[in-house]
Amino acid sequence: EVQLVESGGGLVQAGGSLRLSCATSGFTFDDYHIGWFRQAPGKEREAVSYISSDDGFTYYADSVKGRFTISSDRKNTLYLQMNSLKPEDTAIYYCAADPIQPGVWSWDVPGYYDYWGQGTQVTVSS
Repeated sequence: EVQLVESGGGLVQAGGSLRLSCATSGFTFDDYHIGWFRQAPGKEREAVSYISSDDGFTYYADSVKGRFTISSDRKNTLYLQMNSLKPEDTAIYYCAADPIQPGVWSWDVPGYYDYWGQGTQVTVSS
């Protein structure tokens, strides 16, 4: 059974930092696409960052470039280091996974991911 469990969220002042973790189980890390998404109240879920399993290349939403860093231990844990946090970063953050398969796929489309964690709340106060 595929499981994704996020942790590390919390309340932080603007300019502060948090490190999110996503502990995974039930699948081979290198065989899956794995990324971070977030959803703020009243807004659609949006892509934050993604790391390629085969070459380690990273992708970021424009809104977080230069502030967030995605990484993994290449075994079972995904991380998101978030620096210089802004109030607009307030959201529930989710990690998501999808088995790597041939065909059309895009890292920043939530609908392409089959598995989701329960999310962790990040609140940034001004």
